[in-house]
Amino acid sequence: MIKLIERAKNWPERTAIKDQGKAFSYSELLQKSQSIAIHLLGTETDLSEQRVAFMVRPGFDYVAVQWGVWQAGGIAVPLCVDHPLPSLQYVIENTNARTLIVHQEYEQLLKPLVAERDLQFYIVEEFPKVEKINPLPTFPDSRRAMILYTSGTTNLPKGVVTTHQNIQYQIRTLIDAWGWDMNDHILNVLPLHHVHGIINVISCALWSGACVEFIPKFKADAVFKRFKKGEINVFMAVPTVYYKLISYWNNQDERTQKELSNIFSNFRLMVSGSAALPVSVLEDWKKISGHTLLERYGMTEIGMALSNPYRGERRPGHVGQPLPGVDIRLVGEDGVVVKEGEQGEIQVKGPNVFKEYWQNPEATVQSFTDGWFRTGDMAIWNEGAYRILGRNSVDIIKSGGYKISALEIEEVLRTHPTIKDCGVVGLANEEWGEIVAASLVCPGQKPNLKALNEWLKTKLPSYKIPRQYIFQEDLPRNTIGKVTKKALQRCFQD
Repeated sequence: MIKLIERAKNWPERTAIKDQGKAFSYSELLQKSQSIAIHLLGTETDLSEQRVAFMVRPGFDYVAVQWGVWQAGGIAVPLCVDHPLPSLQYVIENTNARTLIVHQEYEQLLKPLVAERDLQFYIVEEFPKVEKINPLPTFPDSRRAMILYTSGTTNLPKGVVTTHQNIQYQIRTLIDAWGWDMNDHILNVLPLHHVHGIINVISCALWSGACVEFIPKFKADAVFKRFKKGEINVFMAVPTVYYKLISYWNNQDERTQKELSNIFSNFRLMVSGSAALPVSVLEDWKKISGHTLLERYGMTEIGMALSNPYRGERRPGHVGQPLPGVDIRLVGEDGVVVKEGEQGEIQVKGPNVFKEYWQNPEATVQSFTDGWFRTGDMAIWNEGAYRILGRNSVDIIKSGGYKISALEIEEVLRTHPTIKDCGVVGLANEEWGEIVAASLVCPGQKPNLKALNEWLKTKLPSYKIPRQYIFQEDLPRNTIGKVTKKALQRCFQD
């Protein structure tokens, strides 16, 4: 029994989804998803963990397809609608998916793969309604439910396998921690090949009997237009989205600014995640909205693990405390748990942690130690909250015997009046191991670098000051707006 879907039967007439001006009830969602499940099963009684890939834009059809795959006993493999064909081909081939479901707009892009791999192919708009729902398979919560792919910034992307039990726990812990209930109404602006949108937004809302609304494409004016209607009271986004909303607000006249700021009195919760939230963005958003963004920490393999409190102090630059039932420890390079105030790798244990990397037992074994998942992210526990320092591979710069957090330097650089945004990386250096390098985004006059370094000396130790700079119009980012540090390192080489 899939509890997320079973719960939808408790409130059939409530609005589950708003999409392109249409409202869909929980009853309609159940009916559409069950019809899809029946078609996927065909003459079979259970897909028995067959992988079903789907490339469907965020909205009612996306949720119906995902639920349909689960109800048929398959493993859902959502494809990123912004990825090029080679990336999509890699996922389909790696999962050995035999079935592909797409929106009509992606049919031509994926047709070559359909013929080449002899895929069972469906257009989501063409699924006919099934009047009689045959019995659907039953199975334990331990069954594999979904495969999401890592960003693959250092190696080929790995397929992260979560079970229905993992997903259920990830949802329930956030429901409790963030106070979800059926009166909530959330606007989704996130891509749906990623845990942030799938679990934190859609699944938490639908578990609660709440409403999730979709817009075709993120535009700041479209988001504020939806906010103005007064229905939405929960919002979750990545830092880049908040930055764009702030820029839009800054470009409005004073009357419009006041009007936009007043609408936030209806909101009970605003969350930022998937990338480090610059303190400057948090402070600017608080001035505009009156809300201190709730920062949390998670990743594809674990869902959410740490969160600032829903009620209580939210510390800028920190990601709070472990969520209920999630165990966290910080471990040094010697494998020993570090003391308070010392940096170490975040390791996680709990029912939220994924089952395995798809058909990659070696990577699975290497990612665990004594039952603890090794995240590769570095942090410090300080005065009752965790502060993320960055990924050990790209955000921790090892220079002259020091371990330097790139995120710390970025926070300082962003306070300079001429710097709009920045990215800090380590570059290989024979003498120092690595040197600190910074890319600066400065829309106006570029700062004098000698004067900038003198300014930095008043705020940072000398070993943290960048030794190399470049200027860029924007930083390289992935589909969720996160700066891709490996690509940024290549920019210095170029």
